[in-house]
Amino acid sequence: MEWRILPLEIQDAFTAMATDEAIMESVARGADPTIRFWRWQPSAVSIGYFQSLTEEVNLEKCKEMEVDVVRRKTGGGAVFHDFDGEITYSVIGPEKIFPQGIHESYSLICSSIVDGLRNLGIDSEFKPINDIIVGGKKISGNAQTRRRGILWQHGTVLYDLNVKKMFTLLKVGSEKVSDKMIKSVEDRVTRVLDHKKVRMEELYDALVKGFTKGKNFHFGRLTEDEKDRAKFLAGDVYLKDEWNFRR
Repeated sequence: MEWRILPLEIQDAFTAMATDEAIMESVARGADPTIRFWRWQPSAVSIGYFQSLTEEVNLEKCKEMEVDVVRRKTGGGAVFHDFDGEITYSVIGPEKIFPQGIHESYSLICSSIVDGLRNLGIDSEFKPINDIIVGGKKISGNAQTRRRGILWQHGTVLYDLNVKKMFTLLKVGSEKVSDKMIKSVEDRVTRVLDHKKVRMEELYDALVKGFTKGKNFHFGRLTEDEKDRAKFLAGDVYLKDEWNFRR
């Protein structure tokens, strides 16, 4: 088995979600399992499949600050994706090549992030169900779904984080973002720049090495069919209010 690696690209939230789904459909038809990396531009908020958009997100602030909002097909909570703040990855492959148990499959895939951070000299560890921590603080959150015999996992690795902006965009039960709230997040969350002063490109290179360790792989690109399907899904599903406000 050989993995296809899609190099780091920049995408808007709707195209990013649609691209993952297009790849999932392609892999279900027999294409190579795929690992890809991207950054979000504009910055965006994504909400989990089971969440309510109006309960989780300050839509007026998102519009005012030109931040996109999209619903994922994976579970989990609302996440702020800052263009300058993270690298996002996805792993898409047949279920049969992963452990059957959810904890075990998360552990296997997240070990690639642990290896990637180790390449930068940052010691991290997997914390079930789906987090990676450094010194007791979260540096990576991950989400997974299984459809049509395919496992689809994506997650973020925090390079930097604007906590005040995050709280402004997400509903946190208070109109005013307090220093105490910001301190609370900073006590629980960490970022690459807290541990190593590296460029975003260096983090990406380290993650590629982590995700390709021990694998047969080649660097590839989306097929024309995948691009066309992603374009259709972005416009027909992920951009639609019927999808994003469905709960």
